[in-house]
Amino acid sequence: MKLREDEVRIPSPAGPIRAVVLRPTGDAALPGLLLYTDIFQLTESTLRTARRFASAGFVVCVPEIYPHGDLAGVALEFDDAGKQAGLAGAAATPTAAFDADRVAVLDFLQARADTTALLATGFCIGGHLAFRAALDPRVAATVCFYPTGLHNGALGADPDAGSLARAADIRGRLMLVFGAQDPHVPAPARVEILSALYTAGLDDLELHVYSGGEHAFMRDVGARHDPELTDLALTAAVSFFAAR
Repeated sequence: MKLREDEVRIPSPAGPIRAVVLRPTGDAALPGLLLYTDIFQLTESTLRTARRFASAGFVVCVPEIYPHGDLAGVALEFDDAGKQAGLAGAAATPTAAFDADRVAVLDFLQARADTTALLATGFCIGGHLAFRAALDPRVAATVCFYPTGLHNGALGADPDAGSLARAADIRGRLMLVFGAQDPHVPAPARVEILSALYTAGLDDLELHVYSGGEHAFMRDVGARHDPELTDLALTAAVSFFAAR
C-alpha cells in the first residue's frame, strides 16, 4: 500500500493548526480519521501509527495539539525535557481551546472531497481529546487508547473538563483500549469510566484491556513498547472502525 503524506495548515479562530494528512494513493473517498497525538506532538513514532491507519483505508489527519503557542511546530523528544515541555503545554491549554481546534479540524476533514464518514482516535491525552471529539454528532465512531484524565476530568489547564458528565451526548460508537498495568488509568479508574458510561446509557461499546500492557504500550520507542499488543490493538481498532 503506497501512501501520500501532506503537511497542511488548518484555519481556526486562534490561528492556523499545523497537521499532517495521510491517505492511500489515488482519489477514492475514504473515512476521515482525526488522530490525536500524545503530549509529544507530531513525532515520527505517532506518524508511523498514522501510516498504519492510512494503509488500512483511511484519510488520517494528525494535528498538533499545541498549535498556537511556543510548542507550535515542535516535535518533542521522548526524554525528561520533552515530557516536561509537553506537560507544560497541556497545563497552558484550556479545554475550550482544545474543543475549538477540534471543531476546526473536523470541519476541515468534512469539507474534503475525499472523505466520507468522520472518525476519531487518540493516545494518552489524545485519547481524552478523542473522547471529546465523540461528543460531536458528526463523529460516527471513536477509539480512545489509554485516555488520561478521563476518569477524573483532568484535561490541560482544567482540573475537571466534565468529559464523562457529557457521555450521554455521544451518538456514535465507542471503543476504549487500556493496558492492565497502566498506573495513569489503573483498574479503579477504568471501573469508574465504565460505570459512568453505562449510567449515561452507553452500554453498546467495546472495552479492551490488554494483560501486561503498560501506559503508552503502543508507542514504538522505549521499554514500555509491546509490539504484539500494539498489533492486536490496531487490528481491533481498524475492525471496529470498519464495523466488521
